[in-house]
Amino acid sequence: MYNHPTMRLGVIGGGQLGRMLIAPARELGVAVNVLDPDPEAAAAEVADRFLVGSLTDPEALAELASWSDLLTYEIEHIDVSALQSLADRGVVIRPSARTLATIQDKLLQKRHLARHGIPVPEFLEMPSDDEPGSGADEGAHLSDAGKQIGYPCVAKARRGGYDGRGVVVCRDEAELRALPGPRLHWYLERYLADAAEPAMLVARGVRGELRLYQAFEMMFHPERNICDAVVLPAALPDAVQRRAAEIAVAAVESFETAGLFAIELFLTGDGEVLVNEIAPRPHNSGHLTIEACVTSQFEQHLRAVCGLPLGSTELLSPGAMVNLLAGGRSEGPVAISGLEEALALERVRVHLYGKRRARPGRKMGHVTALGADTNSALEAARAAADSLWIGASERV
Repeated sequence: MYNHPTMRLGVIGGGQLGRMLIAPARELGVAVNVLDPDPEAAAAEVADRFLVGSLTDPEALAELASWSDLLTYEIEHIDVSALQSLADRGVVIRPSARTLATIQDKLLQKRHLARHGIPVPEFLEMPSDDEPGSGADEGAHLSDAGKQIGYPCVAKARRGGYDGRGVVVCRDEAELRALPGPRLHWYLERYLADAAEPAMLVARGVRGELRLYQAFEMMFHPERNICDAVVLPAALPDAVQRRAAEIAVAAVESFETAGLFAIELFLTGDGEVLVNEIAPRPHNSGHLTIEACVTSQFEQHLRAVCGLPLGSTELLSPGAMVNLLAGGRSEGPVAISGLEEALALERVRVHLYGKRRARPGRKMGHVTALGADTNSALEAARAAADSLWIGASERV
């Protein structure tokens, strides 16, 4: 028997994901308390209680826990040692602190997946800055690593990277040497030319039960290397869809914890499916489940971490989502134009995140559209996004 969560849910992080988690929580009678360092965070105005504090401050995390019966998170950049200390004292955290410790360090994540037999691109630890020997020896170590992985290669930040940040394509050894900061902040990965990037959402309940959504297809901005649009379902052959599902389930089960997981994949030109990375939370790729599926990714995450029955992942209609990124060249108070035109389009929904300041490239919202097929849905979503402008000053 399931116990109704007549509880207070503490959410670490108050961005748009936390904001969108609150609506289904209200429908289920769950109070949501939020911790974020920004007093103007997207979730601040809609949370039941809002605590301003650093996500790496053990005292702030402990205070949030004292307000709450259960903790979850909408971002990975958290002090996991503080979380583990809370878990050791009996605080329920889902997904677990140990899972987050593995996932937030992308090199540890890759090692974990490979150890569990889950296919990933070839990767290599970056040689240390302080290898023993002379500078020439250190250069040889770096040169050997570049030759082993091959050029071009991808250097990825072990921690803190998101939305294209912390990912550098290195075409030669000179670019590899030019990476900022200590080398051990990075690791290397084989570059996969022309690989498609589908994604899977998998929910795992407290009893190990699983629910999968159909694969999503992510499309990326050509210059910013940030997810620009998503369609559901992805146009994958049945065999590839089955393989993607098998890999996604194996990846999630390897962590043995409850929650919603987004598994970003690579689909190579020869049909190989590899795991790019995992997020232990709702994900940008899954926003269109709010309209396109019986159960949104946000309600599903809430159900999973609160110990409720997982919801149906049935697709109601093909759909598409387009991110709304702030335009202009300056930072400042938000100005919006074109909202009336976007709302006038049929089968289109506009989601604005309530962020009070815009800076170029910042995610300010998204639009979704449903259609008879993904092409018509994407066309409608792009038309709505093109009519909207969000930035620090009016569009001229």
